[in-house]
Amino acid sequence: MGETDREGVLKVRSESPEDTEELGVAVGMLLSPGAFLFLSGDLGGGKTLFARGISRGLECKEQATSPSFALLHRYEGRIPFYHLDLYRLSRPEDTAVLALDELLEEEAVVAVEWGDVAKGQFPTDLLKVHFNYGEKDNEREIIFRPYGDNYRILLKELAGKCGF
Repeated sequence: MGETDREGVLKVRSESPEDTEELGVAVGMLLSPGAFLFLSGDLGGGKTLFARGISRGLECKEQATSPSFALLHRYEGRIPFYHLDLYRLSRPEDTAVLALDELLEEEAVVAVEWGDVAKGQFPTDLLKVHFNYGEKDNEREIIFRPYGDNYRILLKELAGKCGF
């Protein structure tokens, strides 16, 4: 179901949308203020389902939904959660309206989908989560790549919690 390599990269196979969301719940339960997640992968890969799981793991009052048209949603939970979807943005200067630098100063969790346009503004310590299609329709390979010791520790905790 999951395996970790020497660099701390964790690969997990999800067999259903429910598995993907539950993995997000497990991650959300482990996150602390200031956590930053960069979610990538093709359309329909599970990024928003995973973010919804994070919102559940953070005990948010509302479950995360796709912010494609609003670009940004904020959810109140044990830690505030910002979910951004930058799919519609094409230039780095388009991100100015989001005030990413101010978001990053908050004691919140931030998850960004389609963030390539803004990655120069991201912190150097972050967790990259990439979603690949699996062999079956609902199957996904989810690859967690930690940048920073806090995220390496988080992935070890996740692997232990989920029995990987």
